[in-house]
Amino acid sequence: MCGICGVVKFNNHQVNEDDLRKMMQTMKHRGPDDEGVWSNGPFGLGFVRLSIIDLSPAGNQPMLSKDGRYIIVFNGEIYNYIELTQELISKGYVFNTRSDTEVLLSAYNEWGEDCLNRLNGMFAFAIYDKKNKSIFAARDRFGVKPFYYYKDDEQFIFASEIPPILSVLKQKPKPNNQVIFDYLIFNRTDQTGDTFFEGIKKLQHGCQLSIVNHQLSIRKWYNLHSNLKEHFYSPEEYRALFTSSINMRLRSDVPVGVCLSGGLDSSSIVSTMLQQNGITDFNTYSAIYGKGKPGDESEYIQEYADKIKLMHYAKPDASSLLNDIDKFILAHAEPIPSTSSYAQFKVMELAKQNVKVILSGQGADEELAGYHYFFGFYFKELLYKGKIFKLIDESCHYLNNHHSLFGFKTFLYFILPDKVKKNFHVLKNIALNPDFILKYQDSSPVIAEIYNSDSLNNALLDHFEHKLEHLLKWDDRNSMFFSLEARAPFLDYRLVEKTLSLPPDQLIYKGTTKHLLRESMKGILPEKIRTRQSKIGFSTPEDEWFREDKFRAFILDIFQSQSFKTRGYIDSEKAIRLYQQHCNHKINISKDIWKWLHLELWFRMFID
Repeated sequence: MCGICGVVKFNNHQVNEDDLRKMMQTMKHRGPDDEGVWSNGPFGLGFVRLSIIDLSPAGNQPMLSKDGRYIIVFNGEIYNYIELTQELISKGYVFNTRSDTEVLLSAYNEWGEDCLNRLNGMFAFAIYDKKNKSIFAARDRFGVKPFYYYKDDEQFIFASEIPPILSVLKQKPKPNNQVIFDYLIFNRTDQTGDTFFEGIKKLQHGCQLSIVNHQLSIRKWYNLHSNLKEHFYSPEEYRALFTSSINMRLRSDVPVGVCLSGGLDSSSIVSTMLQQNGITDFNTYSAIYGKGKPGDESEYIQEYADKIKLMHYAKPDASSLLNDIDKFILAHAEPIPSTSSYAQFKVMELAKQNVKVILSGQGADEELAGYHYFFGFYFKELLYKGKIFKLIDESCHYLNNHHSLFGFKTFLYFILPDKVKKNFHVLKNIALNPDFILKYQDSSPVIAEIYNSDSLNNALLDHFEHKLEHLLKWDDRNSMFFSLEARAPFLDYRLVEKTLSLPPDQLIYKGTTKHLLRESMKGILPEKIRTRQSKIGFSTPEDEWFREDKFRAFILDIFQSQSFKTRGYIDSEKAIRLYQQHCNHKINISKDIWKWLHLELWFRMFID
């Protein structure tokens, strides 16, 4: 797990190594253990290392192939590097290190770009070919590891984060207003290749990039839909592959911990490690707020109190958020639509004290229909397929289990025409500038790509294609800011492909989400957690935080500032009026407050 960067000069000028080192220093938190630079005329690569596998200097990068033809910089982990090593040894390869980097470089040497299909891991890497004077780069199937780039007529610049690219650009960065619109209206980011910075792109997940003769070309090397395989036929089969995924992600030469939220996903990881693998001496990390407070899951986390000795707790609150806000905004470099990621930020800060690798349940909700709005997609599918009796049955079970109308509200929303859907979001955002809305509302891709799925399975596919990545980005920034590697067992591609091939009633059954996972965890997971119906995740009591006196003064000062008033996105008078209503408990608009606040502070830090 590391930080990578590079420069290609199309004008054939020499790459300035000082620029590479400036980029490396800007993301040194990603790799505090070692670093390296390689350059040759108009090509240059930089690297900062977080040592996880083969801690010796032999594993440092940029790494050269034995014949000296290829030079690689690689961020991530190839979990099946042991199996690939054996296969490559049988073909005559000899390895000088125990690093997965050498395995990846040898795999590319042997199979070329086809090596990508053999990799089980999270990765973003770039390889320079001395012979052809070309660059090949690729990103993992689902976008766990980042790859950002900037291109103009003179140069191509890439890095693991955006600030390193900004550090060497001569021109002042500009905001991408379409991305800002989708953030403010739909709470969505990263559904396209654009970023909040105009001109800075990200290589999309499952894509590869090449530069040959100064020509940039990008194509998709992995398509989830066309790789769906035969589904699971039993809970035992699911459990076996889930256990295999966890075991692969425990491969490490440094201590490994687990994020434990108390929810079904992270608890399944912890319980599998305890019961299937017999591992008991590992650290868990949780965010808690106090019994009865929104987002607190202490009662579920405590199910493990007699099983795990090394349990650690972060306690985010209004004061800590206010103290950390500049650091948090710097860590992410792009606005985030809620404070839930801040809870994870504090968990990672805590975990840094004991471990360098941490497992999380990320991806399970998109894979197993865990969000409650997936009921809306399922109800829509049953209606469109004419399965009325099953629709009625599932609706009754939903009401009985959740005592909520939310699933039905999302069902109605999903069958509305696109124009009505769009107006629904616009009307909710009464504090936004009408001219801003009018200019960008028709060019937003969010509704078409995320909210128009005609079946539950297609909704999950659309989420993997257009929604999951922003969560993975936040995972990466939160963990790597504290020099931690985050691994997601639910995102093993073998598990994903078979799970998304399941019939829908193996995902949602009798008003309950994640049916197959729950069945596979019988006798392993505490029943209180296995059968729980509530869905919380890394949520925070942000609505109360923003009502506290310390935050009132801070927020009002920002909303009343000249810069906030003149951005052109938000009507400051309406924002102040709505915020005062929030403080008086008349409404709860904590997410909007945070979005407005974060956007303004982002402008001040990165644009102004």
